[in-house]
Amino acid sequence: MRQFLLYAVIRLGLWIALWWVLTVVGVGVMLAGVLAALIAMLISILFLDRLRDAAAMRWKVAHERRVEKRGETVDEDAEYEDGLFADEVRIDGETRAGDSAAGPADLPDLPEDGTSDRDTRA
Repeated sequence: MRQFLLYAVIRLGLWIALWWVLTVVGVGVMLAGVLAALIAMLISILFLDRLRDAAAMRWKVAHERRVEKRGETVDEDAEYEDGLFADEVRIDGETRAGDSAAGPADLPDLPEDGTSDRDTRA
């Protein structure tokens, strides 16, 4: 938690300092806020990588501990949908007869020259 808090405070302080400098220069309050946010983000990406990585790892470890305490969560809707998909498609990739989805076997055969019955009737 210490790394995350330190990283957040440094980024916020950097934004405030940049915003103040930009407003003193005369950029405007709103534009200074946006520019300060962009510049603070770029500076933190370039120079605060170790602190950011430490904060991210700490966050990840805490999340893994919470998941371990609660146990594995199962999304019942996703399991049901996966089951429907598994029932619909065979191992060889063909759909069963009677399924509502039209597969390649359900499409009419076209002549080899690329014309259809509609082309020849007109």
